[in-house]
Amino acid sequence: MNFLRGVMGGQSAGPQHTEAETIQKLCDRVASSTLLDDRRNAVRALKSLSKKYRLEVGIQAMEHLIHVLQTDRSDSEIIGYALDTLYNIISNDEEEEVEENSTRQSEDLGSQFTEIFIKQQENVTLLLSLLEEFDFHVRWPGVKLLTSLLKQLGPQVQQIILVSPMGVSRLMDLLADSREVIRNDGVLLLQALTRSNGAIQKIVAFENAFERLLDIITEEGNSDGGIVVEDCLILLQNLLKNNNSNQNFFKEGSYIQRMKPWFEVGDENSGWSAQKVTNLHLMLQLVRVLVSPNNPPGATSSCQKAMFQCGLLQQLCTILMATGVPADILTETINTVSEVIRGCQVNQDYFASVNAPSNPPRPAIVVLLMSMVNERQPFVLRCAVLYCFQCFLYKNQKGQGEIVSTLLPSTIDATGNTVSAGQLLCGGLFSTDSLSNWCAAVALAHALQENATQKEQLLRVQLATSIGNPPVSLLQQCTNILSQGDKINRRGSKIQTRVGLLMLLCTWLSNCPIAVTHFLHNSANVPFLTGQIAENLGEEEQLVQGLCALLLGISIYFNDNSLETYMKEKLKQLIEKRIGKENFIEKLGFISKHELYSRASQKPQPNFPSPEYMIFDHEFTKLVKELEGVITKAIYKSSEEDKKEEEVKKTLEQHDSIVTHYKNMIREQDLQLEELKQQISTLKCQNEQLQTAVTQQVSQIQQHKDQYNLLKVQLGKDSQHQGPYSDGAQMNGIQPEEISRLREEIEELKSNRELLQSQLAEKDSLIENLKSSQPSPGTNEQSSATAGDSEQIAELKQELATLKSQLNTQSVEITKLQAEKQELLQKTEAFAKSAPVPGESETVIATKTTDVEGRLSALLQETKELKNEIKALSEERTAIKEQLDSSNSTIAILQNEKNKLEVDITDSKKEQDDLLVLLADQDQKIFSLKNKLKELGHPVEEEDELESGDQDDEDDEDEDDGKEQGHI
Repeated sequence: MNFLRGVMGGQSAGPQHTEAETIQKLCDRVASSTLLDDRRNAVRALKSLSKKYRLEVGIQAMEHLIHVLQTDRSDSEIIGYALDTLYNIISNDEEEEVEENSTRQSEDLGSQFTEIFIKQQENVTLLLSLLEEFDFHVRWPGVKLLTSLLKQLGPQVQQIILVSPMGVSRLMDLLADSREVIRNDGVLLLQALTRSNGAIQKIVAFENAFERLLDIITEEGNSDGGIVVEDCLILLQNLLKNNNSNQNFFKEGSYIQRMKPWFEVGDENSGWSAQKVTNLHLMLQLVRVLVSPNNPPGATSSCQKAMFQCGLLQQLCTILMATGVPADILTETINTVSEVIRGCQVNQDYFASVNAPSNPPRPAIVVLLMSMVNERQPFVLRCAVLYCFQCFLYKNQKGQGEIVSTLLPSTIDATGNTVSAGQLLCGGLFSTDSLSNWCAAVALAHALQENATQKEQLLRVQLATSIGNPPVSLLQQCTNILSQGDKINRRGSKIQTRVGLLMLLCTWLSNCPIAVTHFLHNSANVPFLTGQIAENLGEEEQLVQGLCALLLGISIYFNDNSLETYMKEKLKQLIEKRIGKENFIEKLGFISKHELYSRASQKPQPNFPSPEYMIFDHEFTKLVKELEGVITKAIYKSSEEDKKEEEVKKTLEQHDSIVTHYKNMIREQDLQLEELKQQISTLKCQNEQLQTAVTQQVSQIQQHKDQYNLLKVQLGKDSQHQGPYSDGAQMNGIQPEEISRLREEIEELKSNRELLQSQLAEKDSLIENLKSSQPSPGTNEQSSATAGDSEQIAELKQELATLKSQLNTQSVEITKLQAEKQELLQKTEAFAKSAPVPGESETVIATKTTDVEGRLSALLQETKELKNEIKALSEERTAIKEQLDSSNSTIAILQNEKNKLEVDITDSKKEQDDLLVLLADQDQKIFSLKNKLKELGHPVEEEDELESGDQDDEDDEDEDDGKEQGHI
């Protein structure tokens, strides 16, 4: 500052320097000084002058300041002074204290200096590179300067940053700065950068902006945070609004789940500061951005489901039913809940189950409707409740049925303890407040939207007008109030009640010939409509005339000619005589030409600045657009054309019924084919299981055969050893009685052995038969038979093992006997040679003989037991063979049934092919009939719409079938 004083002070005797000369000298110092300190002091002096003498400093010093940024980057102090000076020159923030006259001039000045600065794109690139400096005195002034540039000429600066290498990424690093001042100003910079630029919005989103911003909001305390939370929410709105890519990225990144803690507002006594109200308002708006009706239906639906699954909708309903919530927050919450449930069946069902914390508990819908028909409530709140009710009924036939059912006589509470939604709507419809009349009429019309069933059900509603008089239908009461016009003194707009009732009647009668018949049955209705249309009234009444013309046109177009006095042709003649066709069409066009019609057709939300503007409903504008043209054509059609059209319609209906019949047949055949395929797959699985079991049984049988062969070989060896001993005993001739008896016993054992071998051979042959005739499984009975065979074979295996052990024992005993016989022969020969004493030899022989006899008797007993066991085995084998025979017969029967099923499948496929050929013929006929209709000038629905209608019918039939099966 001493340098500045020296420059500006001058000599007291000489002339005083002007500001321009001082600034010029400072600029010369910046440009020509070789010492860094001199240049730094000069730039600091320019900074101090830049606020007061903005124009002069901007004109003379901008080029020198930019040169400083390019050449003196090593000195952070002079760079900071230069950035601050440029910010003071370009920014309009300091001009708030200036008079209003110069405000526009200062804004123009900032735009001009900004244009000069960005004329060289390298200047913006240089500024982006300076933001990489971590020094606070460089980064913070750079952030403020770039933010100011974006505020002045946003689109041009955005384009320069977009083409700069890593330009957006450098700015995203500001959110990670540990210094809150730079981080917060970085949020403001990104706000200006992302405004109305989808490409930059996508880049910022994919640079992990959602994660960083949500972290900042959480650190700052969510809705209880300060202005930083507000800035982050505004930036999030910039990134998500009208950007489908970022919305999908936000949903897929599970960021919706992180929004739930925002709406945990806590105790009602915690207070609602102005900043908290602002933050919560922005948070609700952010939720609405994700589920806006203007978004693609698929994206909106997925966000709605995510909000229900994470509990966000439940949290919003808690705020909705809480006490002490500010009015503007409550209104915005109602609007937010409306769009979260709009068109989403799951969310609509949940909302229908929400109860207010009252005693007794009341449904939230009833509580909201009480506010809607209460004229003391704020206008914006009543509009929000109407929007919520409309969104609840949007594409919700279940909810429409529940609302209409509260008006039917069978469901009305006779005690009067509880108030239903239908009673509230009727009370609002017939009150003396015109705004309540309009809201109730529109709400009731939405309960009938695209739902012919409820239109017919509503005809059953009866109203008690006064004591002693008979009840009057709701339709009749609406027409009575309509005919009274301004005779009843109402608060509010003069035409609002009549417009609401006419919109309700038009919605009710459209696409419902039964309702048209009921309406025409009252002989006073048609004369009233023709009288209203024929009169020449002021501009305010022209809208009512147009709506009366629309209602009369609907009565003609959807007339089924069931009343002779009001058939289509007679109504047309009446219009031509009393009104004139051209005049009628002109009055009908008053609706779409009204200034409020186009405004209501833009958005579903009823958003009006004041009650006087609340005339049209969004869904009703769609109905007008749909019916205006067809009613005009219907008025000009002759009776012959109507007859031809009726004939063509009947023909089309017949063809549609035929096509529907064939479609049902094809659907049934498809179900049968699916059942047969499932049966075949089940049989295949059983077949594979049984084949596996048979393979295991075959392996077990082979093992048994091997064991049998081994026993046979062992028995053969034993017989070979036994033969020589017997012959030797006969040759010696010693003790012939004993030896002969032993021989007989041995022969008997041999015969038993041969018998066993023959039985074993029979069993082997039986096993071979089992193996050769193993069944091809496919049924439960065969599975049980095979399982029985497996058990029998296991028992046989055990018995064979026992037999083998017994035969081994016999072989051992025979070997011992042969050895003893050999010893006896040797001793006899020795005795003969040595002439022993006869008494001793007889004693020895008697002892041996007794021993042998005992052993032989034991062998005989064992042989008898073996015979009994072999007999039992034979009987079991016979039983197994009989079971296998029965299994084979069962398999043959099942094979025949399988062949029959395959033949049936082939026949059904042939029938289906024939049906497809018939369908093709029917489609060709329908196409020709449609061409005839088009030639006659009748509007014909496109093929896609017919198919979609058929698909809806099929879906409804499937749902009905599912319900019937559930009851069964």
